[in-house]
Amino acid sequence: MKKKLTVRGINALKPAETGKRYDLWDTEVPNFGARVTDTGKISFIVMRRIGPGGSPVRRVVAEHRCGSEYTDGLLTRAREDAREMLRQMAKGVDPKAQAEAEAERQKADAARAEAAKAERAANSFEAVAEDFIKRHVLATEKGRARLKSGEEVARTIRREIVPKWRGRLITEIARRDVVKLLEEVVDDGRASVAHHLLAYLSKLYNWAIARDTYGLQASPITRGMAKDIIGAKKPRQRVLSNAEIVEVWTAAASLPKPFDSFVRMLLVTGQRLREVANARWSEIDLDAKLWTIPASRMKGDAAHEVPLSPLSVEMLGRLAKPEERKPGAYVFSTTSGKAPISGFSKAKIALDKFIADARTKVDAKAESMPAFVFHDLRRTMRTALSGLPIADLVAELVIAHAKPGLHKVYDQHAYRDEKTRALKLWAEKLLTIVDPDRASNVMQLTAARA
Repeated sequence: MKKKLTVRGINALKPAETGKRYDLWDTEVPNFGARVTDTGKISFIVMRRIGPGGSPVRRVVAEHRCGSEYTDGLLTRAREDAREMLRQMAKGVDPKAQAEAEAERQKADAARAEAAKAERAANSFEAVAEDFIKRHVLATEKGRARLKSGEEVARTIRREIVPKWRGRLITEIARRDVVKLLEEVVDDGRASVAHHLLAYLSKLYNWAIARDTYGLQASPITRGMAKDIIGAKKPRQRVLSNAEIVEVWTAAASLPKPFDSFVRMLLVTGQRLREVANARWSEIDLDAKLWTIPASRMKGDAAHEVPLSPLSVEMLGRLAKPEERKPGAYVFSTTSGKAPISGFSKAKIALDKFIADARTKVDAKAESMPAFVFHDLRRTMRTALSGLPIADLVAELVIAHAKPGLHKVYDQHAYRDEKTRALKLWAEKLLTIVDPDRASNVMQLTAARA
């Protein structure tokens, strides 16, 4: 049947009888029509020979269903597509084969795009950084961590570097990007952190180049960057005054638990931040008043004994009930001992704020306390030991510094008693600074017992 196809006519079409179908041919576009099946499927088709010879073939232009709304736009587009198909068929081009070829091309393009996307993801800075952390920073040898500071290095890379370059290929990171990163850290007053970041980046890039996996040929880290961009690395000499010790001790009490005790323990024991933060109850014997840090956690790769002063024992005893001091549990934890505390930067910011608030309460125009870092508490404690009747060698051993020269070879004395006395003297001195009344009572009690 031939008739002009209209929107109204198409919307009025009914399914063919069961097992049958019927065709309607358009009078406006020759060789274009609609085929309706018994399921109500409407196929808009064209039929003609492909090229000068051969039998006529039928090709589908578009599809529709009886009962679904059809519009002028759909019919107009179907006629335009039909005319284009008929022109192609007149030239000897099969629209079906062409469509199949186009579909294959699109599929291949999509596969190439997906492969490129996957390759870019694998070679992004964050992906390479995670590989570096997994295969080098946190790698183990014979069941022990290769780098004792691995956890801290990993956290620093993820916190300070990855967010800056996320989504970029590692090959896209140029020297100017490194310079910008370092300058931002230096401008923030953290030159020492900038030196660490530069060292980590230098190692990361050298490691990545050696792997020959990420398409990386050269490192953006160049000689002289530390001196030119950051400045010469100067040893820190910050030591807190007695008045500042009081401010830190007092402000620490306002920190959330267990950061309050953690900050004070840094000052009481003089041990490194990670050595205190990662302490487990299995290392601590409160009855024997001894804390033994295993070699696996020590910078010097040797176990370190820290005799616990009465002040240390008291502080540790308040952290957890006896039944909560499970061997594998961490002493300083916000997860019931499952993991050690973290977020030291946030804790330091909070501590600084408490100190500043306390100063302004006394004097609204008070100056801020000169900047200090947690490691300065260790230096302050060691400096204070030199002012007490303690041998220099013992003072060094208290904070886990190695014996000098031939002492290391010929002097195998453990110095436990000497370190016990040193830490007891320091705790008493510290109390006279931060709590004079209590210190007086303690000394009177000690004298009475004597």
